[in-house]
Amino acid sequence: MATVTKEGSNLELRDLGNTGLKVSCVGFGASPLGRVFGPVSEEEAIASVRQAFRLGINFFDTSPYYGATLSETMLGKALEALNAPRDQFIVSTKCGRYVDGFDFTAHRVTKSIDESLARLGLDYVDILHCHDIEFGDLDQIVEETIPALQKLKEEGKIRFVGVSGLPLEVFSYVIDRVAPGSVDVILSYCHYGINDDTLEGMLPYLKSKGVGVISASPLAMGLLTDNGPPEWHPASVELKSACKAAAAHCREKGKNISKLAMQYSLSNKDISTVLVGMNSVKQVEENVAAVVELATLGRREEEILQEVGAILQPVKNQTWPSGIQKS
Repeated sequence: MATVTKEGSNLELRDLGNTGLKVSCVGFGASPLGRVFGPVSEEEAIASVRQAFRLGINFFDTSPYYGATLSETMLGKALEALNAPRDQFIVSTKCGRYVDGFDFTAHRVTKSIDESLARLGLDYVDILHCHDIEFGDLDQIVEETIPALQKLKEEGKIRFVGVSGLPLEVFSYVIDRVAPGSVDVILSYCHYGINDDTLEGMLPYLKSKGVGVISASPLAMGLLTDNGPPEWHPASVELKSACKAAAAHCREKGKNISKLAMQYSLSNKDISTVLVGMNSVKQVEENVAAVVELATLGRREEEILQEVGAILQPVKNQTWPSGIQKS
């Protein structure tokens, strides 16, 4: 099996909190490999991961929840096909959220990592996140789940502990109640983009705690795209309408709102990596191109961003109920 080697890449590597990990500023969100947004062949999955790695993406994120474990299985096959040294890529998966519901007990999360490692074909994952903790008992996360993950860390099955969720307040609730250093990373989604930048207010706190920051879904689960969000998107009619108008404005100016949204999210260096769902070589190449172009953004792009900001201002930082599958 041929080893995939990295091309000369301009992708920036950023420190992930106090972990010592250096992650590519854009990460590969593997939920689409679980066919949650449409069909993806095994060949496509392998090719997209291969191209991502070749172009400098070294961070891959999945969960047993995505596609009822299919995302982990597909990512595992793709990583095996890379035939790359294990220290050349960083993998995060999750525990606590499954197709049949939530279970943050020590017994279940301990069993969960063994199942995930088998599907991924790995001896360890770099990060294990408690998945969407707002649906659990936060005191149980503090008193039972995080200690169980610390034990897995001692056993060498995971390197670092993370928590994910939509409401920002869940992060400080947990971090303030566990021993310092017990939470290494947080994964926030839909809170750092051109329509919602509320994560920014929390960055100094997270930095003071040495916690690495992963921001996912810079396109706000499809809101900031030419095609618009999927039918199930929980955003208000007003927010959907404003985003549609912003996308149209970008088209009139010869720009793509998705690329601008990506570049806006990537511009904050206090966010270690921006996770984007990918399932094709084309998507990978477009995302990497958006990152590389970030260094050459000019006054015109800045003006368009300001104009888009003005369109979105009436609905700025308007959120929605959590619990919806994210991209």
